[in-house]
Amino acid sequence: MAEKTWVRMVTAQTPTNIAVIKYWGKRDETLILPVNDSISVTLDPAHLCTITTVAVSPSFDQDRMWLNGKEISLSGGRYQNCLREIRARACEVEDKEKGIKIAKNDWEKLHVHVASYNNFPTAAGLASSAAGFACLVFALAKLMKAKEDNCELSAIARQGSGSACRSLFGGFVKWIMGKAEDGSDSLAVQLVDEKHWDELVIIIAVVSSRQKETSSTTGMRDSVETSLLLQHRAKEVVPKRIKQMEEAIKNRDFGSFAQLTCADSNQFHAVCLDTCPPIFYMNDTSHRIISCVEKWNCSEGTPQVAYTFDAGPNAVLIAHNRKAATQLIQKLLFCFPPSSDADLNSYVIGDKSILKDAGIEDIMDVEALPPPPEIKGCPEMQRRCELFHLYETW
Repeated sequence: MAEKTWVRMVTAQTPTNIAVIKYWGKRDETLILPVNDSISVTLDPAHLCTITTVAVSPSFDQDRMWLNGKEISLSGGRYQNCLREIRARACEVEDKEKGIKIAKNDWEKLHVHVASYNNFPTAAGLASSAAGFACLVFALAKLMKAKEDNCELSAIARQGSGSACRSLFGGFVKWIMGKAEDGSDSLAVQLVDEKHWDELVIIIAVVSSRQKETSSTTGMRDSVETSLLLQHRAKEVVPKRIKQMEEAIKNRDFGSFAQLTCADSNQFHAVCLDTCPPIFYMNDTSHRIISCVEKWNCSEGTPQVAYTFDAGPNAVLIAHNRKAATQLIQKLLFCFPPSSDADLNSYVIGDKSILKDAGIEDIMDVEALPPPPEIKGCPEMQRRCELFHLYETW
């Protein structure tokens, strides 16, 4: 290793993902091995992602990390597992221009600094840990020139946060639970890329940006220990749904996709309620969003939108095309309007052209929206300012 003081840096960006067939429950807490397979959709990194910069220098005397500008400890087992696994796969690095030469064995003695930033709420049920650990592992692998592909790296990211393994791919991704005790076959594979079903539009209704009261780690552990429904779900329900969901995605069958997505989300939250003590991730606003979507789908006779909720109150709404997404925006803005003094551009984040398609340019246009036909005569659907904001993404 060259004597000269130097710094080598790498920056990576990784999107978050939202499961349409949920992962909930581990059979091994240390290796983070799930009790069932899961399938997710990867979101647009322009709107929901983690950006991580990793640096190495002989002048660093310890590993350190900053998340959203605040230093956090790297002493936890999950961070250490990821660092250890990538260091074990590190290769020689040489940059003659900067006078950098790092032998393979030098990586065990060098320390890294990590600066990570989420452009969306952290620990609010939007899979921030998935994007975070995926980005950390990917950035470290690039820094240390590890030769593993994304599938192999997914097995390392999984040891930081289970869902992180799915954020190393775009499109629809399957996390195979595996059977090996060492977790070597528990990894992510891409089912289809983001171009396969590119007419889908995803809108996220952020009900709350606050951290959830029960962490996913604690919630899963309690569910595994106390929920009989979880055991039935893992053994009997999910294996069938995985096959059905793979077919729906392959054939771009939105009717089947929506039915499976909504049913699996509802069953996941039923497992949470079946847990002792019960876990409440959704709130009244979450339930109103479900009611709004169900009434609309029912009135159309065929699904227009699928909903899914991870471990939090925020709704991920998947519209089968742009026309449906435009109508969805109108319905959401009618039922959950921003306050009269709000900035519409801050309330709806992402592709603003969908607002133009919906005929909405300012708050006055929102106030002039007519009530959706399917909610007339439903006092529970009256207007309330209950959303933090809306993300429009893929």
